[in-house]
Amino acid sequence: MVIVAVAGGTGNVGRAIVEAILATGKYEVKILSRKPNPDLEVEIGAPIIPVDYADVGSIVKGLEDNNIDTVISGIAMHSADGSTPNETELIRAADLSKTTRRLISSGWGTPVKDDPNSYSAIASVRHKYNAKKELQKTENLEYTVFHNGYFMDYWGFPGIKSWLARMPLVFWLDIANNAAAIPGSGNTPAIFTHTADVARFVAASLDLPKWEPDTYVFGDRVTWHEFLHWAEEAKGTKFNVGYDSIEKLKLGQTTELPAQIPLYPFFPKEGQQGMAATFGLWFEEGICDLRPAKFLNEAFPEIKPLKVKEMLDKAWRKT
Repeated sequence: MVIVAVAGGTGNVGRAIVEAILATGKYEVKILSRKPNPDLEVEIGAPIIPVDYADVGSIVKGLEDNNIDTVISGIAMHSADGSTPNETELIRAADLSKTTRRLISSGWGTPVKDDPNSYSAIASVRHKYNAKKELQKTENLEYTVFHNGYFMDYWGFPGIKSWLARMPLVFWLDIANNAAAIPGSGNTPAIFTHTADVARFVAASLDLPKWEPDTYVFGDRVTWHEFLHWAEEAKGTKFNVGYDSIEKLKLGQTTELPAQIPLYPFFPKEGQQGMAATFGLWFEEGICDLRPAKFLNEAFPEIKPLKVKEMLDKAWRKT
């Protein structure tokens, strides 16, 4: 049985991927993690292999000792302390490993442009750019990066199961407090996909004989106006809605949402608004409106992804 290792498989999108692959019964799954955790191994149903992500040799040893054929990275490309994720080290190790043939690098969003300066405001995207360049240097790997738009999960907490860290950051739609800050016109479509569906497509892709460098999947394509309308319907109330013009977003300013205020001592208002404004501009520019030549959905029509309206109804509708 082919052995698949999921880096960062104890939480976030990585754990969803582990569960989806295990559910197929076709592959043996192991988890790469910074430290052992016997109790979590039992809970998840997969062994945890401790590796030093900063040491390429340590990762290579872990891959070869465990006969890892395919590596899937769920390494978070952002960090609260500003440290650099070890994605490039993982890529180098997979390329050097004598047992490893394939790798899915940590993307889980939208494709990065070749100009890193266009994303200078968001550290995680700079890290993805560096990973992209590292992938292009590999000599012995077949690789791909999954692009799924924006994770839908953030507006389903706590009513929809998700392993994403429940960050208290709330941008654009503050459903709990019946408030919204619509970026730009609110009429530009964007792709939203739940992590559980991304994971199911990842698991299905393991059966493909060949990967393309970029793999596109989607759950739903909606505008912010549609998202807002369905949230109001689900909660049975009108929201207090603010609109942030392109000019305002370019100044790094957005309408304040109630859920953001308690976080100011930990994540100052200026930082929160700057992040929301940057992503808000990207939404308005259509960066999240993925339109590739082909979505992986076409190859696996049996996978029926969760839709935004369905998610909102399950998470927030009381009757």
